[in-house]
Amino acid sequence: MLTPAGIKHFYIPDEQSIYLLSHKDAKKLKDWFKLCTAQLELLGYNNIELIGKGAFGFAFAGQTAEGLAKGEQVSQWRHAAGRQHFVFKFSRINLPQHIQDRLEEEAYMLSHVEHKNVPALIEFQRIKKQAILVMERAAGDDLEKVSLQRGPLSPRLIVKIAVQLADVLRYLRNFKHEGDKKPIVHGDIKPSNIVFDAKSEGIGLIDWGSSVFAQIDEHGHFVSQNIMDLMSSELQQTNARLGDIYFIGDEQLNGGLSSPRFDEQGLASTLYALASGQSCRFGYRVITPQSLGLPKELALTLSAMLSDDAAVRKEGGDYFLQNMQFMKNLLLIDEHHEQEKALIPSWVVRKEKEIDTVVYSSRKSFLRAESYKEHDELRYMNDAQFERYYKNYLQGMGETEKAFVSAVSRLGKYPVVGGLAMRWQDDGVYIDSSLNLYDQSMQRSFEASINNMVYLARAIQHVGVFKCCLFNARDTLHLERTEESAPFIPEKGMRIPYELSRISVPEDESRMHSYFEDGDDPDELLALPPELLSIIRQLNSIHHTGCIIFEALPTHLKIHSYYTLLNHKLELEFTSLLRDIIDLIPKIKGLGISGFMKLPYKDTRFFQHQAKRADKFYPRDPRQQKRSQ
Repeated sequence: MLTPAGIKHFYIPDEQSIYLLSHKDAKKLKDWFKLCTAQLELLGYNNIELIGKGAFGFAFAGQTAEGLAKGEQVSQWRHAAGRQHFVFKFSRINLPQHIQDRLEEEAYMLSHVEHKNVPALIEFQRIKKQAILVMERAAGDDLEKVSLQRGPLSPRLIVKIAVQLADVLRYLRNFKHEGDKKPIVHGDIKPSNIVFDAKSEGIGLIDWGSSVFAQIDEHGHFVSQNIMDLMSSELQQTNARLGDIYFIGDEQLNGGLSSPRFDEQGLASTLYALASGQSCRFGYRVITPQSLGLPKELALTLSAMLSDDAAVRKEGGDYFLQNMQFMKNLLLIDEHHEQEKALIPSWVVRKEKEIDTVVYSSRKSFLRAESYKEHDELRYMNDAQFERYYKNYLQGMGETEKAFVSAVSRLGKYPVVGGLAMRWQDDGVYIDSSLNLYDQSMQRSFEASINNMVYLARAIQHVGVFKCCLFNARDTLHLERTEESAPFIPEKGMRIPYELSRISVPEDESRMHSYFEDGDDPDELLALPPELLSIIRQLNSIHHTGCIIFEALPTHLKIHSYYTLLNHKLELEFTSLLRDIIDLIPKIKGLGISGFMKLPYKDTRFFQHQAKRADKFYPRDPRQQKRSQ
C-alpha cells in the first residue's frame, strides 16, 4: 500500500484541474501529453485524445485510418482487434519501478479474460523505458459521466446493467487456467470503470489494474489444492490490490485474502450508486436501496449485499448471481422514472463560460465520531480529490458522514460555483446556499445530487457547522517563490476577477451571511496578516456573493476565488479593495489554507432530522399505474 509520503509525491497531477498546478508542473504535464501523443502518431494513429488519468498513469484514445497506419505492428493490432479504435495506457515514468510494473501485471491479467463485455488486450510493449498497454476501446462513456449527465438511472437501465455485470462475474468466478479452476478478481468495479454504450445499452468492464487471481473461492476455500502452495507464505497474506475506497467492501479494504466476493461488493456498490445518483456506497443506511424505486426483489437483494453482516452479504451475492437472469424479465418502462422536487434552490446561469469546479470544504472535524490525528504534512491538503489516494482521510467518520462528504464532493463534478453553509442543531439542520449551474442539460442530475446531500445531512446527529465553497479553477491566481523564506511577489497587473450581477441589488444588512459569523475556522491553518483581514472585513460590508481562499505551499501560493458584485453602485470601492488584497500578498507568511465566503442573502431552509428515507418500490404493473394517473 502507498505511504502518505508516496501519495504526496504525485497526488497533484492525478485528478486536480491543470489550472490548479504551478506553472512548472502544468508545463511538465503538457509536455508529457505531447510526448505520448507524438509517440502514438509515429506508430500510425490519429485523433489522439487524453481520456483518463490516475495515480499510476494516463489513458489515451486513438484510431487508425486507411493508408495512415505505419509499420507491421499497427497492422497486426488492427487485425487482432477487428476494430480501429484503441486505448493506450502509459505508466508514469517518474514512479518507482515496482509501481510502473503494475501496468505489465494488468496486461497479464487482462490477457486471460475473453468476454463480450470486456474490451480485449491487444498488446503490451516497452518503448525504451516507457511501458504501453494497448487494448480495444469500448463504445460510449463511463457510467460516472453518464450518472452526472442523467442523474439517478432508471430501474430499467439498472436491471439491464446488472444483468450484464452478473454475467461477467459468473465468468470470472468460474475461470479455469490450465484445466484448474482459478477465479479472477477484478478488484475495482465502480461506475467510472464501466463504459456504457447508449445505443446498444451494452457495457464494457475496463481498468484491470487491481486484478489478481483469487486466493480463496466464493465458499472461503483455498483455490490451490497443492499442499506446498497451502503451506507457503503467499496464502497467509493477501495478494489483493486496494481498489477505490468509495466502492470496495470491508474485506478488501481491511486486507482480506482475495476472493470473488470482492467483486460482488463492487457490483452492489456500483448499482446502488447509479440508482441513487451518488458517487460512493456509504449512504446506503440513509438513502436505502429500498427507497430508490427499484423492483422490490432487486432492492432487497442489494440491501443484503451491502449488509453489515458477512453471512447476509454472501447470501445476497449468491441470490443475485443465481437470479439476475430471471429479474431481467421484469416489465420495466422508463416513463415511470420520476424526478423529485429540489429541496434547496439552485440557479442555471445562461452564459458561455468554461468552468473547472473545485470544492473547498472545511469544518469537517465535527463529523468525526472518533478522534483522529492527521499526518502533519498532509493537513493543509484539504481537497476532496485527495481522498481518492489517502485511505485514512475519512478515518473516524461514520458511514453516513462519509457519504455526506462524498455528496458535497460530487457537486464539484458539475460546472457550478457557489457556496453552502450548514448548521446542525438539536431540532434539525439549517442550510443556506448559493449554487449557480453553468449547464442546463445537467440540471436534473444536479438537483438530485443536492437532494442526496440534504437527505444525508438530515441523518447526521452531531451539533456543528460545515461550510464549503465551489469555485472555478480557471480563475485561480498563482504566485511562486524560490524558497520558503522569501515573500510571494504578485506580477504587475495581477487582479482578482469578479462579475457584475444581471441587475444591481441594494445592500440589505439584515440578509448578509458570511464566514465571519462563526469566528475562526478550526480546520484552517493559515493565519493571514491583520492588514489583509481588515481589507476582507471591509469587503464583507459590500453587498456581493463569493469566496476567496488562500492556499500557501512552500514555494507556491494559490488564490482561489469567485466574486459577483450585487450592488453596482459600489463597484469602484469593491475593485479598490480587491487591488489592496493583491498589494498585501507579500505579507502572507506560513503554510496552510484560509478561506472566506459570503452568501448573497439569508434564505435559510430548515429540515428536521430523519434517520432514513421511506421505502419506495417499483410498481408491479407500471402500465396500469400510468393509465390511472
